[in-house]
Amino acid sequence: MIDTPSPNSDIRGRTVDMVILHYTGMETAEAALDRLRDAKAKVSAHYLIEENGDCYRLVAEDMRAWHAGVSAWKGEYDINARSIGIEIVNPGHEFGYRDFPEAQIDSVVALLKDIRKRHKIAPGYVLAHSDIAPRRKEDPGEKFPWDRFAAEGLALAPFTGDPKVGHSVSYDDARKALAEIGYDAPPGDHVAALLAFQRRFCPASLGQGFDPRTKAALAEVKRAR
Repeated sequence: MIDTPSPNSDIRGRTVDMVILHYTGMETAEAALDRLRDAKAKVSAHYLIEENGDCYRLVAEDMRAWHAGVSAWKGEYDINARSIGIEIVNPGHEFGYRDFPEAQIDSVVALLKDIRKRHKIAPGYVLAHSDIAPRRKEDPGEKFPWDRFAAEGLALAPFTGDPKVGHSVSYDDARKALAEIGYDAPPGDHVAALLAFQRRFCPASLGQGFDPRTKAALAEVKRAR
């Protein structure tokens, strides 16, 4: 663990029960670290993990880092107050999105296991930045290996079931399921939440609307929560 403090934090005031995973979305790790430590940027995270697995601690867990931005989950909006933010170095969709190296993912897994020794965080509350801010964010994106985290009992698994099950799920029930799972998906404004769900749980259906695979995945995730 490498300590490299950021000035961008304040008093938490809530019990931690969530972890939010981000990608840095910048051209280099150095640029991301500089921004997270820049007082003028007013952004931070608790941890940053390099592609080689090196882990940097920027904000103490008992403090509120400024990583979530405008966001919501299950009708709550101050996600920073209840979460730990982890930035994972990756150029992101703007600068050449690529697979996450095994050493990096090993480090994220180890960090999550360590965090769970101190905080009660259910697998359903280890979330993507795009889950809580679907209109603004895409990270950590469709290449992120959520199955690895599910295998370790750290997060909910991507959908691997029979997509034919989705044929029996109505459009309206599928739309409502997004909000019931936790997404900010009001009637008539659910497209961003749907894309975020697909990135997280069924990337093969990304951009395909409420196809049978997506509807089956929604039903499965709703049951799992």
